[in-house]
Amino acid sequence: MSKSESIAKAYEPAEVEEKWYRWWMEQDFFRADADSEKPRYSMVLPPPNVTGNLHMGHALNHTLQDIIIRWKRMKGFDVLWLPGTDHAGIATQNVVERQLAEQGKRRTDLGREKFEEMVWEWKDQAETNILNQARRLGCSWDWSRKRFTLDEGLSRAVREVFVRLYQDDLIYRGEYLVNWCPRCSTAISDLEVEYKPSEGKLWHIRYPIQGSDGFVVVATTRPETMLGDTAVAVHPEDERYRHLHGGKVLLPLMDRDIPVITDDFVDREFGTGAVKVTPGHDPNDFEAGRRHQLLLLKVIGEDGRMTEAAGSYKGMDRYEARKKVVSDLQEQGFLVKIEDHSYNIGLCQRCETVVEPLVSEQWFVKVKPLAEAAVQAVEKKQTVFVPENYERIYFEWMRNIHDWCISRQLWWGHRIPAWYCDDCPEVTVALTEPSTCSHCQGSSLKQDSDVLDTWFSSALWPFSTMGWPDQTKDLQVYYPTDTLVTGFDIIFFWVARMMMMGLRFMKAVPFHTVHINGLVRDEQGQKMSKSRGNVIDPLQIIDEYGTDAMRFTLAVMAVPGTDIPFSISRMTGYRAFCNKIWNACRFLLLNLDQEEPVSEQEVDQLRQRKQLNLGERWILSRLQKVIAETNENLEKFRFHEASNNLYHFFWHEFCDWFIELAKIGFTSENVEERRTTGRLMAYVLESCLRLLHPFIPFITEELWQELPHSGKSVMVAPYPEAHQEWTDPAAEKEMEELQDLVIAIRTSRSENNIDPRKKIPLQLACKPEYQNFLESQLHPIKNLAQLKEVVFVSNLETGGLRVQGVSRIADFVLVLDEVIDLGADRTRLSQQIDRSTANVQQLQKKLKNANFVQKAPEHVVVGVRRRHQEAVEQLKKLQEKLDGLSQP
Repeated sequence: MSKSESIAKAYEPAEVEEKWYRWWMEQDFFRADADSEKPRYSMVLPPPNVTGNLHMGHALNHTLQDIIIRWKRMKGFDVLWLPGTDHAGIATQNVVERQLAEQGKRRTDLGREKFEEMVWEWKDQAETNILNQARRLGCSWDWSRKRFTLDEGLSRAVREVFVRLYQDDLIYRGEYLVNWCPRCSTAISDLEVEYKPSEGKLWHIRYPIQGSDGFVVVATTRPETMLGDTAVAVHPEDERYRHLHGGKVLLPLMDRDIPVITDDFVDREFGTGAVKVTPGHDPNDFEAGRRHQLLLLKVIGEDGRMTEAAGSYKGMDRYEARKKVVSDLQEQGFLVKIEDHSYNIGLCQRCETVVEPLVSEQWFVKVKPLAEAAVQAVEKKQTVFVPENYERIYFEWMRNIHDWCISRQLWWGHRIPAWYCDDCPEVTVALTEPSTCSHCQGSSLKQDSDVLDTWFSSALWPFSTMGWPDQTKDLQVYYPTDTLVTGFDIIFFWVARMMMMGLRFMKAVPFHTVHINGLVRDEQGQKMSKSRGNVIDPLQIIDEYGTDAMRFTLAVMAVPGTDIPFSISRMTGYRAFCNKIWNACRFLLLNLDQEEPVSEQEVDQLRQRKQLNLGERWILSRLQKVIAETNENLEKFRFHEASNNLYHFFWHEFCDWFIELAKIGFTSENVEERRTTGRLMAYVLESCLRLLHPFIPFITEELWQELPHSGKSVMVAPYPEAHQEWTDPAAEKEMEELQDLVIAIRTSRSENNIDPRKKIPLQLACKPEYQNFLESQLHPIKNLAQLKEVVFVSNLETGGLRVQGVSRIADFVLVLDEVIDLGADRTRLSQQIDRSTANVQQLQKKLKNANFVQKAPEHVVVGVRRRHQEAVEQLKKLQEKLDGLSQP
């Protein structure tokens, strides 16, 4: 059986992908070797959450990382791509709680231990699914180093970091205003709050001034919180309220005196310029309350219901209380007016419940000392962002940073390593569970029930996964990592925090480059969401089009700094590209006699001995430029340019031109010419497979194994390096001129409806300096343009069955005596002229209708005028063609 018969006539991805991934795993190609003498390249995978399946965002992110990793591996680096998954505290707990709710149960019905067991079961199931999906995507992870943010080693690292930060006074516990989600029953960070535009109301309320018949009017979007007001604030320079400085007002409904304070935080242009101050339920008011030592009242509880401090409203849902408060204000004459008001409302990122600012005792990290070092590292270019504009976003966040609330009122996650003593008010923070209180030696201890924010453990990912706090060989060899590929939406959630922790505990940045990829959106640019019904499952795409087609589509569309409007139609085109590669290999194998690998030395000898024809010199030169461009583009993370260039070169240069020229060589009677054509084509095609492998790994491995090659696998074969001395500007210029002539001839044939399979004679008139060149290329010109013969003339024949054309280096005439039936062509053209004339007349009639021109929308009239002009020009061309056929 010949080599061409050993591969199917069409590429079937499903048959190829599973086979090669399993074989790569068996060969241990993905494993990094810390004892290797090769140069190092390391990356950590942004760990997917164990909340379900991978989505198109993961497909993009994983594809771009795998392109880098496979490229570096082929470039001779010892490569570590460290994978793993994230426990995703609040998100994963919500998934399991929803499952319980379907059974009519709550987590409290199970108890903490049983609930945690249930979440671990879900984690195992979800993680298995995610890892299988990653295999389908072709991710060349080092599976021997797979980690999980709650595994034993990472849990130890988390405790170590917590204890050290606590001992350095960088972690503290205190009362602070936090974002509280009543649905999730936990504090959430500022970054976990999504703000969405909302249409609400602005209520204006009258507060009586003590010792006077006057009153001051304040405006609020949340009237239920007035029950917790402990002051009214005015700007110190607002002359309207100077008489109130140091005075008091009566709090409506609560019959409580509260002071009037002056503070610069008041916006004199908002409402009346006087604002209610509720330290227990507003971040600005909380800070103002601290400055002025105001009483802090908590009138809304963690369950979203009014507390005892709310008086007669106790027990009401917060929105029920709002209605009752407004009604009572109106009834008692305190409500001045209600206005429509647009504002942003804060929602929990996980469950979209309206977030409630509440004062709560939580654990915090003092972030500013950590942030300063992280800012300096980027300023000094120890870490760079690609694209560079994301540095500005990073700096804005880091320079306006607040203390990080790290405690969460959840059961799933890293339990805070702090114990409270029943015998004294102190807390013991320790790496392991203490038997006695570190302050009074009491033995009655109880661990804090809260868990740490998911991002706390994620912040340690680059070094905790390599064995820290132990000083492992992996840490010595692979830290800092080289590149992080991630989305812009977690620059602060994750990137900034990894920078802070890496610098603090490793004294070095965690990565040298941060490449920010865009978001994958639908074809109309809309964000993918279940509610919109526009979510695309990457596995469904893979099942229909194959992994390679999907990967290549994502790479082509991955323009730095922009989101990707994912298009199924583009997928179809790149599936066709894979088939094009497949068919090119089948063609070569059908015509290739030799099975020995083609070395660069052999190609160089052919080149130096001048045994290569124009097409072979040209494709070899073009290959060098594509190799150089691809390496440069990948070095600069320009995935879209690298993939686009490879696509253009392979399809439009190698297939459209070189293979067509190679067909001439393969049919030559000269044995050496046939051999040279086969050897050079094998070399170029094998080089293309190596160039393309990082982008489309499965099909390239399948075909590379069929071609003459050296080595065990394309994924560990050397990535092509350009030979600048092989570039041939003269060959590229000559080939460009030949292509221009052939394209002009093909265009003339097409415009005159000449059967592309019919060979016709051609007359050629050129400048004397091009005569020798064109005569030397007559054979390829005749084959590429389907010509019966080419005759050089001084003056081209005109008239009759002659079609003239021009190119850069020659004018020509197609001689059509043998291919055109004059009578049939005149009839065809006459019929076309009749139809075109009728169309022109119809459009003229419409434009002469004053009623239409005056009353129709302007864009409609403009469109008709444009179509009329195009119809007149078409009629003119048809008439010229008919006149040309009528000439003797």
